[in-house]
Amino acid sequence: MSIALVQSRAMVGLEAVAVTVEVHLANGLPSFTLVGLADIEVREARERVRSAVLNSGLEFPSNRRITVNLAPADLPKDSGRFDLPIALGILAASGQIDVSRLPGLEFAGELSLTGALRPIRGALAMSLDLARRQCPSKLVLPPISAEEAAIAPGATVFRANHLLDVVASLSPVATTDSAAMTSSTGWSAVTAPAAASEPQYPDMADVKGQAAAKRALEIAAAGGHSVLLVGPPGSGKSMLAQRFNGLLPPMTTDEAMECAAIASVSGRFDVRRWAHRPLAAPHHTASAVALVGGGSPPRPGEISMAHQGVLFLDELPEFPRSALEALREPLETGVISISRAARRSEFPARFQLIAAMNPCPCGYLGSNLRVCRCTPDQVVRYQGRLSGPLMDRIDLHVEVPSVAAADLLHTASGDGTAALRARCAQARSHAIERQGKPNQALQGLEIDHQVKLAAPAADFLRAAADRLGWSSRGTHRALKVARTIADLAGSNTTEVVHLAEAIQYRRALKQVN
Repeated sequence: MSIALVQSRAMVGLEAVAVTVEVHLANGLPSFTLVGLADIEVREARERVRSAVLNSGLEFPSNRRITVNLAPADLPKDSGRFDLPIALGILAASGQIDVSRLPGLEFAGELSLTGALRPIRGALAMSLDLARRQCPSKLVLPPISAEEAAIAPGATVFRANHLLDVVASLSPVATTDSAAMTSSTGWSAVTAPAAASEPQYPDMADVKGQAAAKRALEIAAAGGHSVLLVGPPGSGKSMLAQRFNGLLPPMTTDEAMECAAIASVSGRFDVRRWAHRPLAAPHHTASAVALVGGGSPPRPGEISMAHQGVLFLDELPEFPRSALEALREPLETGVISISRAARRSEFPARFQLIAAMNPCPCGYLGSNLRVCRCTPDQVVRYQGRLSGPLMDRIDLHVEVPSVAAADLLHTASGDGTAALRARCAQARSHAIERQGKPNQALQGLEIDHQVKLAAPAADFLRAAADRLGWSSRGTHRALKVARTIADLAGSNTTEVVHLAEAIQYRRALKQVN
Protein backbone atom coordinates (compact mmCIF):
# COMPACT_ATOMS: atom_id res chain seq x y z
CA MET A 1 0.00 0.00 0.00
CA SER A 2 1.43 3.40 -1.00
CA ILE A 3 -0.71 5.62 1.23
CA ALA A 4 -1.38 5.52 4.98
CA LEU A 5 -3.26 7.64 7.53
CA VAL A 6 -2.13 8.00 11.16
CA GLN A 7 -4.02 10.00 13.78
CA SER A 8 -2.40 12.47 16.16
CA ARG A 9 -3.21 15.68 18.04
CA ALA A 10 -1.90 19.26 18.01
CA MET A 11 -2.19 21.46 21.09
CA VAL A 12 -3.80 24.86 20.55
CA GLY A 13 -3.98 26.43 23.98
CA LEU A 14 -5.64 23.75 26.11
CA GLU A 15 -7.48 22.29 23.12
CA ALA A 16 -6.27 19.08 21.47
CA VAL A 17 -7.08 19.46 17.78
CA ALA A 18 -7.18 16.29 15.68
CA VAL A 19 -4.40 16.04 13.10
CA THR A 20 -4.28 13.39 10.39
CA VAL A 21 -0.79 12.47 9.22
CA GLU A 22 -1.14 11.44 5.57
CA VAL A 23 1.83 9.66 4.02
CA HIS A 24 2.08 8.89 0.29
CA LEU A 25 4.86 6.93 -1.40
CA ALA A 26 5.16 7.46 -5.13
CA ASN A 27 7.58 6.66 -7.94
CA GLY A 28 9.86 9.46 -9.05
CA LEU A 29 12.98 11.21 -7.94
CA PRO A 30 13.75 10.31 -4.29
CA SER A 31 12.61 13.08 -1.93
CA PHE A 32 11.01 13.67 1.47
CA THR A 33 8.50 16.52 1.46
CA LEU A 34 6.64 17.66 4.57
CA VAL A 35 3.62 20.00 4.14
CA GLY A 36 0.78 21.27 6.32
CA LEU A 37 1.94 24.54 7.95
CA ALA A 38 4.69 22.84 9.93
CA ASP A 39 6.97 24.87 12.20
CA ILE A 40 10.74 24.47 11.99
CA GLU A 41 10.93 21.76 14.69
CA VAL A 42 8.30 19.75 12.77
CA ARG A 43 10.16 20.14 9.48
CA GLU A 44 13.30 18.85 11.19
CA ALA A 45 11.39 15.62 11.83
CA ARG A 46 12.47 14.40 8.39
CA GLU A 47 16.02 13.80 9.54
CA ARG A 48 15.01 12.40 12.94
CA VAL A 49 12.55 9.97 11.38
CA ARG A 50 15.02 8.81 8.71
CA SER A 51 17.74 8.07 11.27
CA ALA A 52 15.35 6.49 13.78
CA VAL A 53 13.92 4.09 11.20
CA LEU A 54 17.32 3.05 9.85
CA ASN A 55 18.93 2.68 13.30
CA SER A 56 16.00 0.54 14.43
CA GLY A 57 16.81 -2.00 11.73
CA LEU A 58 13.76 -1.12 9.64
CA GLU A 59 13.65 -0.25 5.96
CA PHE A 60 13.40 3.41 4.96
CA PRO A 61 12.06 3.87 1.39
CA SER A 62 14.92 6.10 0.25
CA ASN A 63 14.24 5.27 -3.41
CA ARG A 64 10.66 6.62 -3.30
CA ARG A 65 9.09 10.07 -3.43
CA ILE A 66 7.73 10.58 0.13
CA THR A 67 5.03 13.18 0.74
CA VAL A 68 3.77 13.79 4.29
CA ASN A 69 0.75 16.04 4.81
CA LEU A 70 -0.36 17.22 8.26
CA ALA A 71 -4.05 17.94 7.92
CA PRO A 72 -5.78 20.34 8.41
CA ALA A 73 -3.38 22.45 6.40
CA ASP A 74 -4.35 25.79 8.00
CA LEU A 75 -3.54 24.70 11.57
CA PRO A 76 -0.02 25.61 12.77
CA LYS A 77 1.96 22.59 14.03
CA ASP A 78 4.90 22.79 16.40
CA SER A 79 7.18 20.61 18.56
CA GLY A 80 8.47 17.12 17.87
CA ARG A 81 5.21 15.36 18.80
CA PHE A 82 4.59 14.30 15.19
CA ASP A 83 7.83 12.30 14.81
CA LEU A 84 6.23 9.01 15.84
CA PRO A 85 3.07 9.28 13.67
CA ILE A 86 5.18 10.32 10.66
CA ALA A 87 7.49 7.31 11.11
CA LEU A 88 4.51 4.96 11.51
CA GLY A 89 2.88 6.43 8.42
CA ILE A 90 5.99 5.75 6.34
CA LEU A 91 6.25 2.21 7.69
CA ALA A 92 2.56 1.58 7.02
CA ALA A 93 2.70 2.98 3.51
CA SER A 94 5.72 0.77 2.77
CA GLY A 95 3.94 -2.34 4.13
CA GLN A 96 6.11 -2.91 7.21
CA ILE A 97 3.24 -2.68 9.72
CA ASP A 98 -0.42 -3.67 9.59
CA VAL A 99 -2.49 -0.66 8.47
CA SER A 100 -5.70 -2.23 9.76
CA ARG A 101 -4.44 -1.88 13.34
CA LEU A 102 -4.04 1.91 13.15
CA PRO A 103 -7.72 2.98 13.48
CA GLY A 104 -8.70 3.75 17.07
CA LEU A 105 -5.15 4.67 18.08
CA GLU A 106 -3.62 8.14 18.31
CA PHE A 107 0.13 8.61 18.46
CA ALA A 108 2.41 11.37 19.70
CA GLY A 109 6.09 11.31 20.58
CA GLU A 110 9.48 12.69 19.68
CA LEU A 111 12.05 10.30 18.22
CA SER A 112 15.71 10.21 19.01
CA LEU A 113 18.15 9.19 16.29
CA THR A 114 18.30 5.72 17.82
CA GLY A 115 14.53 5.26 17.70
CA ALA A 116 13.94 5.82 21.43
CA LEU A 117 10.85 7.86 22.30
CA ARG A 118 11.12 11.11 24.22
CA PRO A 119 8.42 12.91 26.26
CA ILE A 120 6.28 15.67 24.79
CA ARG A 121 4.49 18.72 26.15
CA GLY A 122 0.75 18.70 26.78
CA ALA A 123 0.14 14.96 27.26
CA LEU A 124 -2.25 15.46 30.17
CA ALA A 125 -4.02 18.38 28.50
CA MET A 126 -4.50 16.20 25.43
CA SER A 127 -6.01 13.27 27.35
CA LEU A 128 -8.25 15.61 29.37
CA ASP A 129 -9.57 17.22 26.21
CA LEU A 130 -10.26 13.79 24.71
CA ALA A 131 -12.15 12.84 27.88
CA ARG A 132 -14.25 16.02 27.67
CA ARG A 133 -15.08 15.24 24.05
CA GLN A 134 -15.89 11.62 25.03
CA CYS A 135 -13.51 10.44 22.33
CA PRO A 136 -12.88 6.67 22.53
CA SER A 137 -9.39 6.84 21.02
CA LYS A 138 -6.46 5.13 22.71
CA LEU A 139 -3.27 7.13 23.16
CA VAL A 140 0.21 5.78 22.50
CA LEU A 141 2.81 7.97 24.17
CA PRO A 142 6.46 7.93 25.32
CA PRO A 143 7.44 7.26 28.93
CA ILE A 144 6.67 10.04 31.40
CA SER A 145 4.12 11.48 28.98
CA ALA A 146 2.08 8.27 29.21
CA GLU A 147 2.04 8.36 33.03
CA GLU A 148 1.01 12.00 32.85
CA ALA A 149 -1.84 11.35 30.40
CA ALA A 150 -3.12 8.42 32.47
CA ILE A 151 -4.17 10.82 35.24
CA ALA A 152 -7.17 11.91 33.17
CA PRO A 153 -10.29 9.97 34.24
CA GLY A 154 -11.31 7.26 31.79
CA ALA A 155 -8.18 7.62 29.64
CA THR A 156 -6.77 4.58 27.83
CA VAL A 157 -3.05 5.09 27.49
CA PHE A 158 -0.25 2.84 26.24
CA ARG A 159 3.42 3.48 26.88
CA ALA A 160 6.12 2.70 24.36
CA ASN A 161 9.85 3.11 25.01
CA HIS A 162 11.08 2.64 21.46
CA LEU A 163 9.84 2.78 17.89
CA LEU A 164 10.30 -0.99 17.68
CA ASP A 165 7.88 -1.47 20.58
CA VAL A 166 5.17 0.31 18.60
CA VAL A 167 6.02 -1.61 15.43
CA ALA A 168 5.82 -4.92 17.30
CA SER A 169 2.41 -4.03 18.77
CA LEU A 170 1.09 -3.20 15.27
CA SER A 171 2.13 -6.51 13.73
CA PRO A 172 -0.70 -8.81 12.57
CA VAL A 173 -0.32 -11.11 15.60
CA ALA A 174 -0.12 -8.36 18.23
CA THR A 175 -2.99 -7.20 20.42
CA THR A 176 -3.88 -3.92 22.06
CA ASP A 177 -6.09 -5.47 24.72
CA SER A 178 -5.20 -4.53 28.29
CA ALA A 179 -4.70 -8.17 29.27
CA ALA A 180 -1.82 -8.56 26.89
CA MET A 181 -0.07 -5.26 27.35
CA THR A 182 2.91 -6.67 29.24
CA SER A 183 3.93 -9.10 26.55
CA SER A 184 6.63 -6.71 25.42
CA THR A 185 9.11 -5.12 27.79
CA GLY A 186 8.78 -1.74 26.12
CA TRP A 187 5.02 -1.66 25.59
CA SER A 188 2.49 -1.61 28.38
CA ALA A 189 -0.86 -0.21 29.44
CA VAL A 190 -0.56 2.63 31.91
CA THR A 191 -2.85 3.20 34.86
CA ALA A 192 -3.27 6.38 36.86
CA PRO A 193 -0.44 6.88 39.37
CA ALA A 194 -1.09 6.77 43.10
CA ALA A 195 -2.17 9.94 44.83
CA ALA A 196 0.60 12.34 45.70
CA SER A 197 1.61 12.98 49.28
CA GLU A 198 -0.04 15.69 51.34
CA PRO A 199 1.46 19.09 50.43
CA GLN A 200 3.87 20.48 53.02
CA TYR A 201 3.93 24.26 53.26
CA PRO A 202 6.09 26.57 55.38
CA ASP A 203 4.48 27.34 58.74
CA MET A 204 2.97 30.77 59.36
CA ALA A 205 4.21 30.48 62.97
CA ASP A 206 7.71 31.21 61.63
CA VAL A 207 6.67 34.86 61.19
CA LYS A 208 7.09 36.77 64.48
CA GLY A 209 4.67 39.60 65.14
CA GLN A 210 2.71 41.04 62.16
CA ALA A 211 -0.64 40.10 63.68
CA ALA A 212 -2.49 42.56 61.42
CA ALA A 213 -0.89 41.17 58.25
CA LYS A 214 -1.63 37.58 59.32
CA ARG A 215 -5.24 38.56 59.94
CA ALA A 216 -5.47 40.09 56.46
CA LEU A 217 -4.03 36.95 54.86
CA GLU A 218 -6.52 34.84 56.82
CA ILE A 219 -9.36 36.95 55.36
CA ALA A 220 -7.86 36.69 51.89
CA ALA A 221 -7.58 32.90 52.09
CA ALA A 222 -11.13 32.51 53.40
CA GLY A 223 -12.71 34.66 50.68
CA GLY A 224 -10.31 34.36 47.73
CA HIS A 225 -9.28 38.03 47.89
CA SER A 226 -6.18 39.74 46.51
CA VAL A 227 -3.73 41.44 48.88
CA LEU A 228 -1.15 44.24 48.68
CA LEU A 229 1.51 44.19 51.42
CA VAL A 230 3.19 47.57 51.98
CA GLY A 231 6.18 47.94 54.26
CA PRO A 232 9.90 48.65 54.57
CA PRO A 233 12.58 46.15 53.52
CA GLY A 234 12.97 43.17 55.85
CA SER A 235 9.57 43.51 57.53
CA GLY A 236 8.47 40.01 56.50
CA LYS A 237 6.39 40.61 53.36
CA SER A 238 8.01 37.80 51.36
CA MET A 239 7.82 35.38 54.29
CA LEU A 240 4.11 36.04 54.66
CA ALA A 241 3.47 35.60 50.93
CA GLN A 242 5.42 32.34 50.72
CA ARG A 243 3.32 30.88 53.55
CA PHE A 244 -0.02 31.97 52.15
CA ASN A 245 -0.54 28.79 50.08
CA GLY A 246 -0.75 26.79 53.29
CA LEU A 247 -3.86 28.73 54.35
CA LEU A 248 -5.86 27.75 51.28
CA PRO A 249 -8.20 24.74 51.39
CA PRO A 250 -7.16 21.48 49.66
CA MET A 251 -7.69 21.39 45.91
CA THR A 252 -10.66 19.56 44.47
CA THR A 253 -10.09 17.01 41.72
CA ASP A 254 -11.39 19.40 39.04
CA GLU A 255 -9.11 22.20 40.26
CA ALA A 256 -6.12 19.87 40.31
CA MET A 257 -6.91 18.73 36.76
CA GLU A 258 -7.11 22.32 35.50
CA CYS A 259 -3.77 23.24 37.08
CA ALA A 260 -2.10 20.08 35.83
CA ALA A 261 -3.35 20.66 32.27
CA ILE A 262 -1.85 24.16 32.19
CA ALA A 263 1.44 22.90 33.60
CA SER A 264 1.42 20.09 31.04
CA VAL A 265 1.04 22.49 28.11
CA SER A 266 3.96 24.52 29.46
CA GLY A 267 6.11 21.44 29.97
CA ARG A 268 6.29 22.01 33.74
CA PHE A 269 4.06 19.21 35.01
CA ASP A 270 5.47 17.11 37.83
CA VAL A 271 3.32 14.24 39.06
CA ARG A 272 4.94 14.60 42.49
CA ARG A 273 3.26 18.01 42.82
CA TRP A 274 -0.17 16.71 41.90
CA ALA A 275 -2.91 18.60 43.81
CA HIS A 276 -0.38 21.09 45.22
CA ARG A 277 -1.57 24.67 44.84
CA PRO A 278 0.85 26.50 42.55
CA LEU A 279 2.88 29.53 43.59
CA ALA A 280 4.15 31.67 40.71
CA ALA A 281 6.67 34.36 41.64
CA PRO A 282 8.04 36.03 38.48
CA HIS A 283 10.90 38.52 38.75
CA HIS A 284 9.99 42.19 38.43
CA THR A 285 11.77 42.33 35.06
CA ALA A 286 9.11 40.01 33.57
CA SER A 287 7.36 41.37 30.50
CA ALA A 288 3.65 41.56 29.86
CA VAL A 289 3.90 38.51 27.57
CA ALA A 290 5.66 36.54 30.31
CA LEU A 291 2.83 37.35 32.73
CA VAL A 292 -0.26 36.88 30.54
CA GLY A 293 1.13 34.49 27.92
CA GLY A 294 1.59 34.76 24.19
CA GLY A 295 3.72 33.52 21.36
CA SER A 296 2.72 31.57 18.28
CA PRO A 297 1.09 29.24 19.01
CA PRO A 298 0.01 30.93 22.26
CA ARG A 299 1.44 29.57 25.50
CA PRO A 300 0.15 30.27 29.03
CA GLY A 301 1.92 32.91 31.11
CA GLU A 302 2.64 33.18 34.82
CA ILE A 303 -0.92 34.20 35.70
CA SER A 304 -2.24 30.99 34.16
CA MET A 305 0.49 28.96 35.82
CA ALA A 306 -0.86 30.39 39.11
CA HIS A 307 -4.43 29.26 38.32
CA GLN A 308 -6.15 28.05 41.54
CA GLY A 309 -3.06 29.15 43.40
CA VAL A 310 -1.08 32.27 44.21
CA LEU A 311 0.64 34.85 42.02
CA PHE A 312 3.24 36.64 44.13
CA LEU A 313 4.57 39.90 42.67
CA ASP A 314 7.37 41.25 44.82
CA GLU A 315 8.51 44.86 44.28
CA LEU A 316 5.23 45.61 42.52
CA PRO A 317 6.06 49.16 41.30
CA GLU A 318 9.22 47.85 39.62
CA PHE A 319 7.24 45.76 37.13
CA PRO A 320 6.75 47.32 33.67
CA ARG A 321 3.60 49.40 33.49
CA SER A 322 2.29 47.34 30.57
CA ALA A 323 2.68 44.14 32.59
CA LEU A 324 0.77 45.54 35.56
CA GLU A 325 -2.05 46.91 33.46
CA ALA A 326 -2.43 43.54 31.76
CA LEU A 327 -3.52 42.12 35.11
CA ARG A 328 -6.72 44.18 35.20
CA GLU A 329 -9.01 41.90 33.18
CA PRO A 330 -7.86 38.56 34.64
CA LEU A 331 -8.31 39.92 38.18
CA GLU A 332 -11.96 40.55 37.31
CA THR A 333 -12.84 37.66 35.02
CA GLY A 334 -10.43 34.86 35.97
CA VAL A 335 -9.72 34.25 32.26
CA ILE A 336 -7.07 35.56 29.87
CA SER A 337 -7.70 35.65 26.11
CA ILE A 338 -4.69 35.78 23.80
CA SER A 339 -5.62 36.93 20.30
CA ARG A 340 -3.36 36.71 17.29
CA ALA A 341 -4.02 37.43 13.65
CA ALA A 342 -4.72 33.79 12.79
CA ARG A 343 -5.93 32.28 16.06
CA ARG A 344 -7.35 33.06 19.49
CA SER A 345 -6.63 31.04 22.64
CA GLU A 346 -8.15 31.27 26.10
CA PHE A 347 -6.48 30.19 29.32
CA PRO A 348 -7.95 30.10 32.83
CA ALA A 349 -6.37 32.58 35.27
CA ARG A 350 -8.33 32.36 38.53
CA PHE A 351 -5.44 33.24 40.82
CA GLN A 352 -5.02 35.09 44.08
CA LEU A 353 -2.71 38.06 43.77
CA ILE A 354 -0.31 38.66 46.66
CA ALA A 355 1.72 41.78 45.89
CA ALA A 356 4.43 43.41 47.97
CA MET A 357 6.03 46.84 47.74
CA ASN A 358 7.96 49.45 49.64
CA PRO A 359 6.13 52.70 50.40
CA CYS A 360 8.85 54.78 48.71
CA PRO A 361 12.06 54.35 46.66
CA CYS A 362 14.31 54.06 49.74
CA GLY A 363 11.67 51.92 51.46
CA TYR A 364 11.52 53.66 54.86
CA LEU A 365 8.62 56.08 54.58
CA GLY A 366 6.75 55.90 57.90
CA SER A 367 9.34 53.57 59.47
CA ASN A 368 10.18 53.87 63.16
CA LEU A 369 13.64 52.37 62.69
CA ARG A 370 15.15 54.49 59.92
CA VAL A 371 14.52 57.92 58.43
CA CYS A 372 13.15 58.17 54.91
CA ARG A 373 15.45 60.14 52.60
CA CYS A 374 13.03 60.47 49.69
CA THR A 375 11.54 63.78 48.58
CA PRO A 376 7.75 64.11 48.34
CA ASP A 377 8.00 64.20 44.54
CA GLN A 378 9.96 60.95 44.49
CA VAL A 379 7.37 59.27 46.71
CA VAL A 380 4.50 60.48 44.54
CA ARG A 381 6.20 59.29 41.35
CA TYR A 382 7.01 55.91 42.91
CA GLN A 383 3.50 55.27 44.17
CA GLY A 384 2.09 56.66 40.92
CA ARG A 385 3.52 53.69 39.02
CA LEU A 386 0.47 51.81 40.28
CA SER A 387 -2.62 53.04 38.48
CA GLY A 388 -5.88 53.73 40.24
CA PRO A 389 -7.79 51.03 38.30
CA LEU A 390 -5.24 48.40 39.33
CA MET A 391 -5.26 49.45 42.98
CA ASP A 392 -9.06 49.43 42.87
CA ARG A 393 -8.99 45.75 41.94
CA ILE A 394 -6.85 44.74 44.94
CA ASP A 395 -9.17 43.97 47.83
CA LEU A 396 -6.87 44.28 50.84
CA HIS A 397 -4.17 46.93 51.30
CA VAL A 398 -2.15 45.98 54.37
CA GLU A 399 0.66 47.80 56.13
CA VAL A 400 3.51 45.56 57.28
CA PRO A 401 5.64 47.61 59.70
CA SER A 402 9.17 46.80 60.77
CA VAL A 403 9.54 44.61 63.85
CA ALA A 404 12.05 45.81 66.44
CA ALA A 405 14.86 43.44 67.37
CA ALA A 406 13.62 43.10 70.96
CA ASP A 407 10.14 42.17 69.78
CA LEU A 408 11.55 39.78 67.21
CA LEU A 409 13.47 37.84 69.83
CA HIS A 410 10.89 37.79 72.61
CA THR A 411 7.51 37.75 70.83
CA ALA A 412 5.75 34.41 71.01
CA SER A 413 4.73 32.72 67.78
CA GLY A 414 1.11 33.18 66.87
CA ASP A 415 -1.25 30.64 65.35
CA GLY A 416 0.38 28.23 62.96
CA THR A 417 -0.68 27.37 59.44
CA ALA A 418 -2.85 24.41 60.52
CA ALA A 419 -5.03 26.51 62.86
CA LEU A 420 -5.39 29.33 60.36
CA ARG A 421 -6.21 26.92 57.53
CA ALA A 422 -8.95 25.28 59.59
CA ARG A 423 -10.66 28.62 60.19
CA CYS A 424 -10.27 29.64 56.54
CA ALA A 425 -11.66 26.32 55.28
CA GLN A 426 -14.69 26.58 57.58
CA ALA A 427 -15.48 30.14 56.45
CA ARG A 428 -15.04 29.27 52.78
CA SER A 429 -17.26 26.19 53.12
CA HIS A 430 -20.01 28.42 54.57
CA ALA A 431 -19.73 30.68 51.54
CA ILE A 432 -19.77 27.75 49.09
CA GLU A 433 -22.86 26.25 50.74
CA ARG A 434 -24.61 29.64 50.66
CA GLN A 435 -23.81 30.83 47.16
CA GLY A 436 -21.77 28.13 45.37
CA LYS A 437 -18.62 30.24 45.05
CA PRO A 438 -16.10 32.17 47.20
CA ASN A 439 -17.05 35.69 48.21
CA GLN A 440 -14.52 37.26 45.87
CA ALA A 441 -16.35 35.78 42.85
CA LEU A 442 -19.68 37.45 43.68
CA GLN A 443 -20.92 39.76 40.94
CA GLY A 444 -23.73 42.28 40.50
CA LEU A 445 -26.96 41.40 42.25
CA GLU A 446 -25.30 38.45 43.96
CA ILE A 447 -23.51 40.94 46.23
CA ASP A 448 -26.80 42.50 47.33
CA HIS A 449 -28.40 39.11 47.97
CA GLN A 450 -25.51 37.38 49.72
CA VAL A 451 -23.82 40.11 51.77
CA LYS A 452 -26.98 40.61 53.89
CA LEU A 453 -25.93 44.05 55.06
CA ALA A 454 -27.53 45.21 58.31
CA ALA A 455 -29.25 48.64 58.24
CA PRO A 456 -26.69 50.40 60.50
CA ALA A 457 -23.87 48.89 58.41
CA ALA A 458 -25.46 50.22 55.19
CA ASP A 459 -25.57 53.76 56.60
CA PHE A 460 -21.97 53.41 57.76
CA LEU A 461 -20.87 52.22 54.30
CA ARG A 462 -22.55 55.13 52.50
CA ALA A 463 -20.84 57.65 54.76
CA ALA A 464 -17.43 55.98 54.37
CA ALA A 465 -17.69 55.66 50.59
CA ASP A 466 -18.66 59.34 50.21
CA ARG A 467 -15.85 60.54 52.47
CA LEU A 468 -13.16 58.33 50.93
CA GLY A 469 -14.29 58.86 47.34
CA TRP A 470 -14.64 55.20 46.47
CA SER A 471 -15.67 53.96 43.06
CA SER A 472 -18.48 51.46 42.66
CA ARG A 473 -15.90 48.71 42.24
CA GLY A 474 -14.12 49.74 45.45
CA THR A 475 -17.43 49.75 47.34
CA HIS A 476 -18.37 46.30 46.09
CA ARG A 477 -14.96 44.90 46.96
CA ALA A 478 -15.21 46.28 50.49
CA LEU A 479 -18.61 44.60 50.80
CA LYS A 480 -17.20 41.25 49.70
CA VAL A 481 -14.33 41.53 52.18
CA ALA A 482 -16.82 42.39 54.93
CA ARG A 483 -18.88 39.33 54.01
CA THR A 484 -15.77 37.17 54.42
CA ILE A 485 -15.03 38.72 57.81
CA ALA A 486 -18.61 37.94 58.84
CA ASP A 487 -18.15 34.33 57.70
CA LEU A 488 -15.00 34.04 59.81
CA ALA A 489 -16.99 35.35 62.77
CA GLY A 490 -19.84 32.91 62.09
CA SER A 491 -22.38 35.71 61.50
CA ASN A 492 -25.27 35.36 59.06
CA THR A 493 -25.44 39.13 58.51
CA THR A 494 -22.76 41.71 57.82
CA GLU A 495 -22.59 44.12 60.75
CA VAL A 496 -20.90 47.47 61.32
CA VAL A 497 -17.90 45.83 63.02
CA HIS A 498 -17.28 43.60 59.99
CA LEU A 499 -17.60 46.50 57.58
CA ALA A 500 -15.34 48.73 59.67
CA GLU A 501 -12.56 46.15 59.54
CA ALA A 502 -13.00 45.79 55.78
CA ILE A 503 -12.81 49.56 55.26
CA GLN A 504 -9.46 49.84 57.02
CA TYR A 505 -7.96 47.47 54.44
CA ARG A 506 -8.68 49.74 51.50
CA ARG A 507 -5.51 51.86 51.77
CA ALA A 508 -2.09 51.35 53.34
CA LEU A 509 0.14 53.72 51.36
CA LYS A 510 1.49 56.64 53.38
CA GLN A 511 0.44 60.05 52.18
CA VAL A 512 3.02 62.80 51.75
CA ASN A 513 2.55 66.56 51.89
